[in-house]
Amino acid sequence: VRLSGQLVRGYNKKIYSDIIAIEEEIDKYEDVLGTYLVKLSSKALSAQDSTTLSIILHTLSDFERISDHAADIAHSVKKMKSKELHFTKKMVSELEVFSDSVYDIVDMSVRIFETGDTNAAREVEPLEQVIDNINKEVKKRQIKRLRKGKNTIESGFIMTDISTAYERIADHCSNIAVCVMQVNENGFETHEYLGKIKGGDNPEFAR
Repeated sequence: VRLSGQLVRGYNKKIYSDIIAIEEEIDKYEDVLGTYLVKLSSKALSAQDSTTLSIILHTLSDFERISDHAADIAHSVKKMKSKELHFTKKMVSELEVFSDSVYDIVDMSVRIFETGDTNAAREVEPLEQVIDNINKEVKKRQIKRLRKGKNTIESGFIMTDISTAYERIADHCSNIAVCVMQVNENGFETHEYLGKIKGGDNPEFAR
């Protein structure tokens, strides 16, 4: 994800190649690990090992999809380079704010996955909501710029593709955090949990 963010700030052929190579490697990891863990799940495991196994099985696809979206960003930047398109300074500034927020949620989710910290996991969904709002704001500003003729339709579409990929990365980070919470708390009612914290007044979520 960070490599894709670097690419957004300025296209680099090597960075692009590295992103694609990493994404392909992650695809292989998901396939091999998934097959192994399914076989392992039929064995007699300790309670702790069962919990770990469940978290890994449920989050594998989220990690793989995060890499897919990072590769999507790389493809978008390469397309922009091939068409000799450029983002305005304001567009770059907005994407930097967006990417920094996404770095935060990815780093947080990885730490939660590694440590199983359910208290930290409760901070991910509110951040994901902030990122949703950033995505909406970025798209709103794009429409205003297009109406004023301050950037091209093509560069606007590419920026929209990038912001959508960032928002989807945040969604998968939310899935990872919720999974850690629910598995460690002996339940897997993800949608019920999200409904509770988003519905009505929730001071902790609002804070």
